[in-house]
Amino acid sequence: MREYLLTLCITAAVTYLLTGPVRKFAIVAGAMPEIRARDVHREPTPRLGGIAMFFGLCAGLLVADHLTNLSEVFEKSNEPRALLSGAALIWLIGVLDDKFEIDALIKLGGQMIAAGVMVMQGLTILWLPIPGVGSVALTQWQGTLLTVALVVITINAVNFVDGLDGLASGMVCIAAAAFFLYAYRIWYSYGIEAAAPATLFSAILMGMCIGFLPHNMHPARIFMGDSGSMLIGLVLAAGAISITGQVDPDALKLFVGSEKAAVHQTVPVYIPLLLPLTIIAVPTADLVLAIVRRTWRGQSPFAADRGHLHHRLLEIGHSHSRAVLIMYFWSALIAFGALAYSVNSASMWIVLGIVILSAVGLALLLLPRFTPRAPSWAEHFVPPRYRRGAVTEPAPAQDAAAEERAPVAAGVAGVNGATAVSARPSLVDRRNAGTSR
Repeated sequence: MREYLLTLCITAAVTYLLTGPVRKFAIVAGAMPEIRARDVHREPTPRLGGIAMFFGLCAGLLVADHLTNLSEVFEKSNEPRALLSGAALIWLIGVLDDKFEIDALIKLGGQMIAAGVMVMQGLTILWLPIPGVGSVALTQWQGTLLTVALVVITINAVNFVDGLDGLASGMVCIAAAAFFLYAYRIWYSYGIEAAAPATLFSAILMGMCIGFLPHNMHPARIFMGDSGSMLIGLVLAAGAISITGQVDPDALKLFVGSEKAAVHQTVPVYIPLLLPLTIIAVPTADLVLAIVRRTWRGQSPFAADRGHLHHRLLEIGHSHSRAVLIMYFWSALIAFGALAYSVNSASMWIVLGIVILSAVGLALLLLPRFTPRAPSWAEHFVPPRYRRGAVTEPAPAQDAAAEERAPVAAGVAGVNGATAVSARPSLVDRRNAGTSR
């Protein structure tokens, strides 16, 4: 466990430290697209955050290769090299898209090629668990098609949910944390070494997201772009494919007893396929609602609008940060609920707990006006807007000249992270504010 945590910390540190220089590079390179009608941010914000995340991935794999226990993963399996090959390809496509906005079909083809590269190097699904039957071996073509489909679906699900500051990276981090606990349990409790690569992938994925989140939380100073969203989607899918394709379900000794017992006991085998799909639950619901909404209005299902779930949370009164936290809550409920069910699928307490937490989540949706305040002892550890006596809206300027000279406080609602790095004057006239920035 210590080596996994060390790998996670190194990955997070490298990603965090590189994100600042990458942001400056993105500004110089002009990777700052114009504001679209459906965008939430107010000012152009640099992309290419995936560059820092990719180098964090490389650092994590490099450190793991030199650790005593984790180095065996690289000696006994080709999966880390397969992951790095597919990640490098999908990352290059994402970087080009962040800069030049390439066609969607080209991106789809690149995603399929990246998945195919991983399949060629052994990262593929070899069998599927069937309740009451056992593990069913797949042919080469069946395994390849299923692997490519899982990779493409997961990549696009992460890309689809990347609509608010910190939303995609936080949701993927939650899914990766649940997946890490599952994979580590298979590796440690059952003694199955084939689960070690998936455990390593999920630890590195958590580090990538944790290192990027401080720069991406509202107000975001940089976006991960497609170079980041497609990358973390591929890493998440790779972990699921690894533990499904290499861990023999018969080694878990689950297929014993009656058919009814086998159905219950094979639940843990499905978790590696289900956990990556937990982040798809929210965007899939959003996608279905969007298609119905646009078709009902006589529009194309692919027409962009501001009717997504995160847009609706903002419209009913939730702040940007609270809308993200609500979606975090539902992602954590689904991911860790599936994890708890895999540990003991016969426990009614787990089902009851999920039902109660779902009711709590629905109640949170109905409290858009409630602003939590931190206790006095914790005020130094929370953003200013959560401190007692905090002013949520800036005071109006007395006249136009005063409005031009009024400083814009960092973190004030409505100020985009591209300029809200620290307290700075309004962009209307910098010279009047007497600053060199």
